[in-house]
Amino acid sequence: MSVPPTGTTAPPGRRGLQRIALTSSITGAVVVAVDGSVLTVVQPVMQRELHASFTQIQWTSTGYLIAVASLLVFAGRLGDRFGHRRIFAVGALGFSVTSAAIGLAGSAGLVIGLRVLQGVFGALLQPATLGMLRAAYPPDRLAMPIALRTSAIGLAVAAGPLVGGALAVHLGWRSVFFLSVVPALTVGVLVLLVRTPEPECADHARGGLGLPGACLFAVSLGSLVHALVELPGTGWTAATTLAVFAAAAAGAAFVAYERRTASPLVPPDVLRSVPLMASLAVLVSASAALLGTLFLATYLLQHVLGLDPFSSALRMLPLAAVMVLGAPASALLQRRLGHRRTAVAGMALLALGILLASRLDGQSTPMATGLSFLVIGAGFCPVMVTATAVVVREAPLGAEGVSGGLQQTAMNIGPALGVAAATSLMTLPAQGAGGDGGAESGWTSAAWTSAMGPTLIGLAAVAATGALLATMLPDRARVHPYRHRK
Repeated sequence: MSVPPTGTTAPPGRRGLQRIALTSSITGAVVVAVDGSVLTVVQPVMQRELHASFTQIQWTSTGYLIAVASLLVFAGRLGDRFGHRRIFAVGALGFSVTSAAIGLAGSAGLVIGLRVLQGVFGALLQPATLGMLRAAYPPDRLAMPIALRTSAIGLAVAAGPLVGGALAVHLGWRSVFFLSVVPALTVGVLVLLVRTPEPECADHARGGLGLPGACLFAVSLGSLVHALVELPGTGWTAATTLAVFAAAAAGAAFVAYERRTASPLVPPDVLRSVPLMASLAVLVSASAALLGTLFLATYLLQHVLGLDPFSSALRMLPLAAVMVLGAPASALLQRRLGHRRTAVAGMALLALGILLASRLDGQSTPMATGLSFLVIGAGFCPVMVTATAVVVREAPLGAEGVSGGLQQTAMNIGPALGVAAATSLMTLPAQGAGGDGGAESGWTSAAWTSAMGPTLIGLAAVAATGALLATMLPDRARVHPYRHRK
């Protein structure tokens, strides 16, 4: 089934399939977002009831992240080869089953193993959510579906901790993992029963799967994520240093292999696309700046201002609200101003919001913190919508899944880089003063706010760099008629 040409109105049957693809895409993305946001709320209770160590509980998050980041691009390749609908169904059904199994698990070791397996299914699920949208909608109508998907993710991230906390209090920590079971199972069965559109397959997508390249890429990304996740808590130890070297060595081997193989994991057309690669770089810089800022802001609200987690979440609510409400508006703005100007303006707003946050201290009012988070959200939202739309739209024929996998990889690597960078910058004053460099313990409120200001200025510079990268995005949506048959 083909996608109607650009600028045409979809017939009624097509509109129904588009709604199914959009609903499935949003549900799949929301299920993954909720799962990640509720876990942190129940980890302390989980640790107590499972008699687990702190390291074991950490690995319920770390193991999942490593599995997801390592396999996203290969999962996208599988979607290009075998169809995004099928891969989405496998990912959704597997995510549902593993979520239920985690809720029934009786030991920390079993939870960790199931979380890694859940990460594998999450990796299959995520690129397919974008691949199905690309197949269902004409190129010039992709912005609004992607915006609605972004809105739903923002709502899930905001509501997840509140819903998870309420469930954990009344029904226990296991109940939060059953949240994903029915939605994931439903959309998994739905896309199997209803044949939603699939993109046309290019010649290189019909070739080999690039398994050696996929393995090297997985080792490189997995090692890098492991190092970045461990760095904030342990600093530069022998283990984190070894992980960085392993990531670099596997990355170099991956590049060398991809250059000479006839079936590369990442097709050369993807790497040659300046708008696509620029969009990925923008997403990395934006998510790094955002999550690094939120990491520090959380400690400011709780450590310096003395707020409890719920009150802290309320202070951050303007960011979540503007993400939910601003995504559709961002799609309209993108259509009016073009990709480049929308993304550049968004990155500039993000940098401004981070600079406003750098002036927060122990005397900051709810108005001051709320304004900072509002501006940060108003900047990040159009960047997320616009850069993702460019990645999906500019994906070469037969590489929609790989491109979607790269987009999801950028959104996983960026936050880890941002938190690691924020922690490293925060420790510099302590190291200079002969301290132990612990960014979150043993600091006075004055020392924290003194170190936080320059650190956030550094993160604002990261956002400003993203604004420069955004100038390489296309001004207006370009028509690619060869990608869609009438």
